[in-house]
Amino acid sequence: MDIAIEDLAARQIADYRRQSPGTYFGERHGSLSLDEAYRVQTEVTRLRVQDGDKIAGFKVGCTSAEIERQFGLRGPIHAVLFESELRRSGAALDASSFANLAIEGEMAARIGADGRIAAVFPVIELHNLVFRSEPKTLSELIVNNGLNAGVVLPDETAGVDALGQGAMPSLSVLVNGKPIDQGPLWSLTGGAAASLQWLEANLKRYGGALLPGHLILTGTPLGIHPVGPGDHVEVRGGSLRVHCDVV
Repeated sequence: MDIAIEDLAARQIADYRRQSPGTYFGERHGSLSLDEAYRVQTEVTRLRVQDGDKIAGFKVGCTSAEIERQFGLRGPIHAVLFESELRRSGAALDASSFANLAIEGEMAARIGADGRIAAVFPVIELHNLVFRSEPKTLSELIVNNGLNAGVVLPDETAGVDALGQGAMPSLSVLVNGKPIDQGPLWSLTGGAAASLQWLEANLKRYGGALLPGHLILTGTPLGIHPVGPGDHVEVRGGSLRVHCDVV
């Protein structure tokens, strides 16, 4: 690594504010190990919290065969969710506020007061779909916080039961009313519990921890899809729905 952790983190913050993520990776530099990449991610998180943002939870990413097919990357990896980037179902998203906006349909979990899963529900994960290194690397993905640019949340009050889990419902993504992707709810064998088990262990390696109230994106078996102005996005998981509009 040919740059200090703190210097790269500061550059990442500047790139984030310009909506031009990860410019470092478009230049010729030495490679970053996964440990170095997570250290940068941790420092960026510290700087964002210092500026007034709050950690809302975490995501497990790069878990599916479809994502491996699209990007040639095999995880899992984790990234941080921030309160400033949480939106409610029905939100209007300004495409110009993102860098190549893309979405995933995904299942999320809410951690209860006892540290266990209190509810699961579908969400729309928002991404700044930008890779600069060639070939793509997990280190770039981690430093760029798993490409995460926010989450659109549904009404969570329905909780686990609303999914009708005995019927093993599917997860589906619709754009402008047309289905574009569909698959099982979970990308890891063992479902949400398996994602949390992996996440807890990986966070511990880098000084993080799950807390009551945290939102966890469990990883999607589906692909990532670019969207633009005029698109209406809906994700369905069982009887639960979440939607947003891109303007």
